[in-house]
Amino acid sequence: MISGCALTPESAPEPTLSPDAFEARIGQLEERIVQRCDRSDALAAHDRQQAELLAELRDAGVTLRQLRGDIERLKQRGEEPTVVQAQCNDELSETLAAKEMVGRSEWIGLPDVGTYLRARIDSGANTSSLSATEITRFERDGEDWVRFKLGLNEDDVVVEDVRDDWIERPVERRVRIMQAAGSESRPVVSLLMTLGPIRETVEFTLNDRTHLNYPVLLGRRFLMDIALIDVAEDYLHPRPEFPGGRPASEAAEDEINDRDEEEG
Repeated sequence: MISGCALTPESAPEPTLSPDAFEARIGQLEERIVQRCDRSDALAAHDRQQAELLAELRDAGVTLRQLRGDIERLKQRGEEPTVVQAQCNDELSETLAAKEMVGRSEWIGLPDVGTYLRARIDSGANTSSLSATEITRFERDGEDWVRFKLGLNEDDVVVEDVRDDWIERPVERRVRIMQAAGSESRPVVSLLMTLGPIRETVEFTLNDRTHLNYPVLLGRRFLMDIALIDVAEDYLHPRPEFPGGRPASEAAEDEINDRDEEEG
């Protein structure tokens, strides 16, 4: 028994971690450190934002106190604040004055064709458009030309003598129009056009507009640098007169009918 008591028990084995458990433990420690760093960054950003807001508030308070002091001094002097009105830029005023005002609808003249037509002014369109039918391409002196007739309805106001006349013009270029049914190539021709005091050579794309209310559409290329649109007005300029056509004094009735079509 004495010898048995003298024997020392074997020491308990020290706990060990498997490699997977060790990696998991390290990962947890890293995640905790990152979370603490994120919280520290967020607190620092919040402190900076608060400091900036306080600085802006102090600046606003200083400005307000200065304004109140200025008002009090004006009251003591019995003076009223001076209102300074902005002056128009003379150069801008001259630029606007040099442009002609047009309404959303106007009469235009085609001297080379010999007729007047109703036109819709549309700043959303790039190139102007003229209603044409029976467009036929041909070659003259090695150049590309087109022959066409004005695309008109029975109700369109026009010099009747030119309604069925053929018009021939060289093709300036062609434009490709993207539509739901596919793309379409349209010829572009130049025609002399008048609108009130404006007399300009205008490029028109040729396409059938007989399903629309206006045989002519005037786009940005025409308007640029020479005209301004007042969308609240129409027919600001008189209808031009041509041989065989009706006098300008009778245009008012056609304009009233035009307004009825728009309202309908």
